[in-house]
Amino acid sequence: MTPLADPRSAPSRSSETGARRLAALALLVLGVLFLGNGAWMLLDSARWFARVASATGAFNAHFVRDVGAAYAAAGAALVLAALRPAARAALAGVAGVFLGIHAVVHVVESASGALPHGALWDDFPGVHLPALLVLALALHAALAPRKETLR
Repeated sequence: MTPLADPRSAPSRSSETGARRLAALALLVLGVLFLGNGAWMLLDSARWFARVASATGAFNAHFVRDVGAAYAAAGAALVLAALRPAARAALAGVAGVFLGIHAVVHVVESASGALPHGALWDDFPGVHLPALLVLALALHAALAPRKETLR
């Protein structure tokens, strides 16, 4: 007779499934938001800049579109990560690389005075928090137990 497992020692299947579903939903929502932001930057760069980034310096349409392409790519990767659990860690990780580097650039520029005083806190909800969330979701996916498949 085998001893019964202590239910507190390991997460239940339903809690693992719930966590995976919540992670997929978060990735999908973030992906759609990033796709929308990227599309806005690509299609109406001047209006995007005036509403979002005018305190960062002079407007450069080409640069805004380049960053918009990166946001669209990150958004597409996150949508795919939400829909493809087997590739979730890699896809979210790739998006997290861009978002993380972008957030670090904002921190460095805020610390050096290249961005206006208070920019670090102003940027937190739209730059730093999403990067942290995506990186956490990528790590969660990478560490999640996998179902073994028979060959």
